[in-house]
Parts: sequence; structure tokens; C-alpha cells
Amino acid sequence: MAISRINGVMAILLCGMILLSSNVEVKVVEACPQYCLDVEYMTCGNSETKLPPRCNCCLAPKGCTLHLADGTSQYCS
Repeated sequence: MAISRINGVMAILLCGMILLSSNVEVKVVEACPQYCLDVEYMTCGNSETKLPPRCNCCLAPKGCTLHLADGTSQYCS
């Protein structure tokens, strides 16, 4: 009886050591606003190719520029 109790305690300790030594990774999540800008087209990188518009920078790839209907632009970083 004592041997099975010791085995149980050792198993619990082993599981605890494994859990404590595991590399827990915390990721930062950025909130995505649910609104659409009046975007006419989008360009990415150095290319002047007009790409289909996205609602906002949260939905567009990083490094792209949203060109708005009022003539202004918004760079997505």
C-alpha cells in the first residue's frame, strides 16, 4: 500500500515538474476595429499597382497604403 502511494506521489511530482519546465509563450493580440474607411484602392510596397481596397489597416497587409476617396492616404504599419 505504501509503495503505490509513493508511486502516485512521484507521478504527480513528475507531472508538476514537466508543467513547470514547459516553455509557456504569451502572444500579444491586437484588437481589430470593426469599421470601414471609404477606401478607393490600396498600394503595397514600392509598386504603384492599384489593388482592391480593404476596410482598414487591420485587414490590409503591413506596409500597404490605403488611398481614401477624399484624396488622403493611410499607411499601414
